[in-house]
Amino acid sequence: MSQFSLSRVWTLALCLLLSGLLLDVGTGAAQEIGLVPWLGGPTPPLILKDLNGQSYDLMQARGKAVVIHFWATWCPPCQEELPAIQQFRDLFRDRPVEIVTVNVAEGEKRVQRFAAEVSLKLPVLLDRNAEAQHAWKVRGLPATFVLDAQGAIRYWYLGELDWSQPALVRTIESILPR
Repeated sequence: MSQFSLSRVWTLALCLLLSGLLLDVGTGAAQEIGLVPWLGGPTPPLILKDLNGQSYDLMQARGKAVVIHFWATWCPPCQEELPAIQQFRDLFRDRPVEIVTVNVAEGEKRVQRFAAEVSLKLPVLLDRNAEAQHAWKVRGLPATFVLDAQGAIRYWYLGELDWSQPALVRTIESILPR
């Protein structure tokens, strides 16, 4: 290899190394568990009815960290994850954290039966026409979004998360209002 080509290879390697290091800045615990920084634009609105027929507007959660979890009853990873999310919520019982689940495109009765079977106490919003799913750019289930107290999406994840990981707790704690 010529001197010129070798120096270009080293320069490219150094650039890749530095860019990788720079991408790590600020993600810390989130990166440990695979949460991805959100680059998909502003937070879409989320106004849906819950299982009790009450309207939920995400704007009302300002001042809290918010986890929004999209799921369906037919999704095996979703079925496994929901009880773990419930336990995760219990860790933040006295903290400004809100966890909201959004069921995608299923009937109310089916969702109610499932929620009763797994003793789900988290808010369950009904996205009957999958409009919120499309607005939030959810391309598969389960999908999770983590918002800061100002309502901006900070992280997201497509797939099943391990809700028992300390890194997930640290990620939520890192965005709590001070």
